[in-house]
Amino acid sequence: MAYLVHHFLRDTARRMPDKTALIAGKVRRSFAELERDSDAVAAALQAQGVGRGDRVAIMLENSVEYVTAFFGALKAGAVYVPVNPSTKADKLAFILNDGGVRALVAPVALARVALPALEEAPSVAATLWVGPAVPERAGAASYATAVAAGGIPADAGLIDQDLAAILYTSGTTGKPKGVMLTHANLCATNRSIAAYLGNVADDVVMCVLPITFGYGLSQVVTSALVGFTLVLERSFAFPADTLARMVEHGITGLAGVPTLYATLLQMEAAKAADLGRLRYLTNAAAPMPVAHIRRVRELFPQAAFYSMYGCTECSTRVAYLDPRRLDDKIASVGRAIPNCEAYVADDEGRPLPPGEVGELVVRGANVMRGYWNRPDATAEKLRDDPAGGKRYHTGDLFYADAEGFLHFVARKDDVFKCRGEKVSPKEVEAVLCELDCVAEAGVTGVPDPVDGMAVKAFLVPAEGASINEAEIRQHCRGRLESHMVPKFIELRAELPKTESGKLKRAMLAETA
Repeated sequence: MAYLVHHFLRDTARRMPDKTALIAGKVRRSFAELERDSDAVAAALQAQGVGRGDRVAIMLENSVEYVTAFFGALKAGAVYVPVNPSTKADKLAFILNDGGVRALVAPVALARVALPALEEAPSVAATLWVGPAVPERAGAASYATAVAAGGIPADAGLIDQDLAAILYTSGTTGKPKGVMLTHANLCATNRSIAAYLGNVADDVVMCVLPITFGYGLSQVVTSALVGFTLVLERSFAFPADTLARMVEHGITGLAGVPTLYATLLQMEAAKAADLGRLRYLTNAAAPMPVAHIRRVRELFPQAAFYSMYGCTECSTRVAYLDPRRLDDKIASVGRAIPNCEAYVADDEGRPLPPGEVGELVVRGANVMRGYWNRPDATAEKLRDDPAGGKRYHTGDLFYADAEGFLHFVARKDDVFKCRGEKVSPKEVEAVLCELDCVAEAGVTGVPDPVDGMAVKAFLVPAEGASINEAEIRQHCRGRLESHMVPKFIELRAELPKTESGKLKRAMLAETA
C-alpha cells in the first residue's frame, strides 16, 4: 500500500489523538481535530469536483486554516499549490493559469486580489473562502461551513509517485517555474529531516516562516510525522511578541533564516529571555555569515545549531552540518542528508577532487520530478546519471574539503569579475558581517569605467550603530584580496528579500 504525506497525520492522530498539534495565537488544535477538519475540507473539495491530480491553490497566511486546507487538498487526491498572500493579481493569475488550478482556497479579505485573477483563470471551477461574507461567484463555498458539515472523503487511489505539490520558485528574474514534488519526495525528505534533528513528540517547534515556502512547509509535515506541537506565527514582523511566545510555549526548536537571527542578535530582550528548553536552531534558505553563527551560539549556548543547505527542487533539503562538527567546520553546510548524494562536479557532471570549485549536483529521493509544463528547463537541470536515475544540477558553486564537507561559494549567476578577477558576493558579505556595526550586508557588481565591474556593498547598520566607511574598507583590506574590497558603500534601512528570506541581488543591482 502506498504511503502518502497525509498518512503522517492520519497515523499520528490515531496514536495520540488528544495531543496538541497546532498553536496559532489563541487557537489550538489536537491531531484528532486536525484530522477530522481536514477530512471535511477534502470532502467539500471533492463535492466541488476536485479529484486525483487536480491542482488546489492555497493563498492564506500561516494559520490553522492553512494547515487544515493543505492536508485536506492532499486527502482529496489533489496537488497542493502554495501562493503567498502578498501576491498581486497578475502573478496570481499567472500561477492559476500555468498550473491549470482547479480550486482556490483564499481569505475573503483578499477577494479584491483574488477575484480579478479568477476572472483571468478559467480553469478554476471552485473557490473555498475563509471568512464571513463569501463573494458571490459560481463555485464559491465557505470554509467554515465545510468544516462544520464534516464528512469523509472518498479514497482518491493515489500512489506515492503521484504529485503532492507544485511549488513555484521565487521568480526573482523572469516568470516563476513550478517545481513538481511527489508524495515519495516529501515523505522521504521529511523523514530524513526529523531523523537528523532528533525530533520527538515532546518537542515544541516554532515556525515563523511562511508555509507557502518549502522550509516552512517542512515544519508542518515533520510535526504530523513525529507528533510534536507546532507553534505557528504569521510572520516575524513583531519580534518582541514572537520572543514572548517562544518563552510562553517553552519552545525546543526554532526554524530560522539569516534575517531572523540578525534581528534576534539586536534584541536586548533575547539575552534575558528564559529559553532553557530550546535545544536546537536551524538555518536554511540562504547562507548565514560565520560571525552571526558564532554570536547566535553565544546568545543560545544550550541549543545545537544546524547549518543547512537546500533548494525547492530537492524538496527544500540537501545537506546539513552535524552540530558536533560546528567548531571545526563552521563555514560548511555539512554533508548530504540521509538517502541523498551530493557532490561537486565540473561542467560535464564529473566529480571534482577536494578543494576545487564546481557545481553542486544532487541525486536521491528528494530530487523533484521536474518543472511543470517546462520540458526544456527540466532537461537543463535534470540529467541522466551514470549510476541510474536523474541528477539535479543546482546552479550553485561549492567545493568539498578533504573530509567531504560541502562549502557554499556562490550562485553561478552571482559571480562577477572586478579587474579581471572573480568576486563571490557571499565571501565579501561574510567579512562585512564580522563587524558589530553591521546587521546585514548585500554585495553586487556595478559597472565601472576603471574596474569593469566594481564591488558595491549595501549595509544595514546595527541598532544604534554608526557606519564609518574608512573603517569598513580597512577591515575588508585585512581580510580580502584587493579586488574584493568594496569601492562603493550605501546604507539601507533594509535589504530586498524574497518571501523565503533570500537576498534579491538582482534588485540591488537594479537600484545600485
